[in-house]
Amino acid sequence: MNKYSKILLRLSAVFALIGAYLGSHMAGAGGYAFRPVHAHSLVVGWLSLFAWAVYYQIFTPKLGLLAKLHVCTAIIGSVGLTGGMAMFIFKPEILPEPVHTVVYIVGGSILLLSFLFFLILTFTNSAEQNVNNGISN
Repeated sequence: MNKYSKILLRLSAVFALIGAYLGSHMAGAGGYAFRPVHAHSLVVGWLSLFAWAVYYQIFTPKLGLLAKLHVCTAIIGSVGLTGGMAMFIFKPEILPEPVHTVVYIVGGSILLLSFLFFLILTFTNSAEQNVNNGISN
């Protein structure tokens, strides 16, 4: 397993656990305050990161810098968006309220860049190869 696939897969597993825990907590408590964080943990954190981990395991992108930018922004953006959303909703008193908003907005913006980098990666990767089978498309 290559390093991009491994880190994205491991982080997706962390997000899956967080999302599942929040879902079970909401079901047990009968309250839905965590619903947005639960949903984004599973969709952005688990599903997107897992899909990208699979992409990097199956395909070998030609553009090393673009792939590195994609993975870095995916990690920072996923953590920033979901963490910032949680702070924005629950407003922990440890940090000033403007920090909650900034982390939420910046995290979402970085994640949006990650999706843009992935789009560019998929359209500029002319030598897609199946790493496991050595089959060229």
